[in-house]
Amino acid sequence: MKKKINVITLGCSKNLVDSELFLSQMQANGYEVAHDSDDSDARIVAINTCGFILDAKEESVNTILEYADAKRRGVIDKIFVFGCLSERYKDALIAEIPEVDGFYGKFQVRKMVEDLKADYKLSLSRQRYLTTPSHYAYLKISEGCNRTCSYCAIPRMTGAHISIPIEELVAEARSLAQKGVKELLIIAQDLSFYGIDLYKESRLAQLVSELSEIEGIEWIKLHYAYPSNFPYDLLPVMHQKPNVANYLDIALQHCSDKLLKLMRRNTTKKETINLINRIREEVPGIHLRTTMLVGHPGETEEDFEELKSFVREMRFERLGVFPYSHEEDTFAGEKYEDTIPTEVKQARADELMEIQQQIAAQINATKIGHTLKVVIDRLEGEYFIGRTEFDSPEVDGEVLISADQDLEIGNFYLVRITGSEDFDLYGALI
Repeated sequence: MKKKINVITLGCSKNLVDSELFLSQMQANGYEVAHDSDDSDARIVAINTCGFILDAKEESVNTILEYADAKRRGVIDKIFVFGCLSERYKDALIAEIPEVDGFYGKFQVRKMVEDLKADYKLSLSRQRYLTTPSHYAYLKISEGCNRTCSYCAIPRMTGAHISIPIEELVAEARSLAQKGVKELLIIAQDLSFYGIDLYKESRLAQLVSELSEIEGIEWIKLHYAYPSNFPYDLLPVMHQKPNVANYLDIALQHCSDKLLKLMRRNTTKKETINLINRIREEVPGIHLRTTMLVGHPGETEEDFEELKSFVREMRFERLGVFPYSHEEDTFAGEKYEDTIPTEVKQARADELMEIQQQIAAQINATKIGHTLKVVIDRLEGEYFIGRTEFDSPEVDGEVLISADQDLEIGNFYLVRITGSEDFDLYGALI
């Protein structure tokens, strides 16, 4: 009988890519593979964990404990744990959860494959078993991070920034396109640094330009740029290449000069505003996605009021808000005292999101009557669910189109926008 393995992925899309690489190796070794399956009868489970902030760590630990209990009950035979949580807390996890057959760090997939008595195939090192809908895929262009943001433990888990060479990424993307992928979601912890370690200068613009030439790729979207030392030569590529979406995910975190300094962001409010204005000027119609962090040590009510005014003024098309989490192995965790109560952090996050909700609703309303290109992701109840070039999966709004129309999942259509809500749109096929 074929051996079966079920891989559970927690955390971010970068983790998802790691799981897909692992799944490809196991499938090549004759395993029957499943991903995030609740009804798989696989006797082997591998859990790809997240160790970023408290909530994510708790979810990872609870998931491991759930499968440890399943092992005690004889439902499964083996558990393997890898990813960021085991990179960060391996020794403690070994001591606390003895039911796990092996803990592996973020970069020990080869050892895990070999411990499963499988052959790690170097020829498949960039080949993926896609877990996303077949028409889109994530493309991770680097590992690690060289930034020293006060609140973030990721550099300690992933190490220094390591760019994947352009030729390898182009080959991987071409392989994805041959499998039917039409939308590439470019991801990295820090897009802005891409290429500096390999080529001694930013090569993000060159990479995106070369990816845009791949036949079959209709949309390219960029996620997680850093505002400091932003690669401005990217902007003409975004403007000139029709399949590079007018969309950029760039985490700003705050606007107060005091908070930006405490967060060790290496930028100022003035520089941030200049950056936003230049991006919007050079890429007309671009939709910016950003995140804000509230409740960081040192943030006063005055700082928060400044942030609210900044969000109202900048009118970001997409914005998420996170309350600060005081983490060990971070500069803030070691140097600052976490004096802002949890309920205050959450109240600030809720208040800022209420402001953004109004902005998003107003921006969405301006799209009524316009015709937009939409990709169909799935059928759900009475609607086909799609996205515009201004929306990425899981994090952004969607377009709802009546299911009585003859649409195919994974195809692109011209859709007239007929209505809007705070974050979603309604449309009809042209």
